[in-house]
Amino acid sequence: MQINKITRILFVSFSLGMASFALWANSTTLSDSNPLPDPEKSAPSGLLNQIPRLIDATPTLLPEQSSDAIVLATEQTENNSWADQKQKTVREWADRTALKIDNWFGQPHPDQPAKASLRVILDNSWDKYEDYEIKPRIRGKIKLPTMERKLSLVFGDDSLDNELDSNVAITNENLSNPDNHGLDTKRSREENTSFALRWSEFSERLPFETDLDLGLRSGDDLYARAKVSKQWTMDNDYFFYAEQIYRYGIQSENYLRTNLELTHARPNQAFLSNQFSLTYADEQDDDLKWDNYLFRQHQFFKDNRFSYGIYSGGYLNDNDLRLNRWGPYLSWRQPFLREWFFVQTDVNYLNDHRDNRSHYPGASVRLEALF
Repeated sequence: MQINKITRILFVSFSLGMASFALWANSTTLSDSNPLPDPEKSAPSGLLNQIPRLIDATPTLLPEQSSDAIVLATEQTENNSWADQKQKTVREWADRTALKIDNWFGQPHPDQPAKASLRVILDNSWDKYEDYEIKPRIRGKIKLPTMERKLSLVFGDDSLDNELDSNVAITNENLSNPDNHGLDTKRSREENTSFALRWSEFSERLPFETDLDLGLRSGDDLYARAKVSKQWTMDNDYFFYAEQIYRYGIQSENYLRTNLELTHARPNQAFLSNQFSLTYADEQDDDLKWDNYLFRQHQFFKDNRFSYGIYSGGYLNDNDLRLNRWGPYLSWRQPFLREWFFVQTDVNYLNDHRDNRSHYPGASVRLEALF
């Protein structure tokens, strides 16, 4: 019975991701039955087109969109201070290491050297009930161009790869330790010891992007992970993105996540977006967990993000679908002093029906260094 239940849940979640592929598969194809739009015709109608117009018509005191930089480029500051020099040292060490590893697989091309990227993150969170928690996170990638630019090594907290690249909020699907608030060094060490060989774009015949990982999680969890994703350009400045992730680990067993994003974005204007995720995992208590962010996002200078909207989330157990948490949230992200160092602050006002908690304030701060 348990196997049948898991199979049914996996099928439903996977079908949701695959159905989204089919739903918008022809959105960018023009044919005789779908001719180019006539500019003399009236503006398109419908709810999806009316919502952005209503938002654009609302008076605002916010500044205009801008891509002007407020910090100097890394090349201009890399020798200025001790921190700049350390950042340069780590960056160059990572690239040298990438080149050495690439040499194992063949003769590197001088015009396409191996490159490494590294994110070092310190997440700080607080709310009225859970108190204060610190989570250090690391994620790195080494591209190996000698393997036809399809193989790479990835390491660190693999849960970061389960999020959308454009993820609007500070999130972490790794469970907190209720008995050890603050900094849990043992758990942090386990969460940041993932290591895998990634094979990307292994077939040009497939209509979507693909990643296939084989590696270790938490030191002893041998796993395989597959990810397929695709973005469609739709009419009237809409974009739809979908990705499906499946992982099986010897210890963690089944993990399945669907990420969907619908965005309305016009050039040089703030955009409106909705990000939805659906997660099944043998390690979680609920059959399915879902999270949804509906938000508007501005950029006042280069690499800045100012977002505000409504979060909602819940779970599904034995055909019982529940809205567990909802409320407003606000997020601000920007480079701070240097092009390679970012600060992000999120504040929210959410409730929790399951724990019988009315709306209460919460906040998160992320410090992130890029190498």
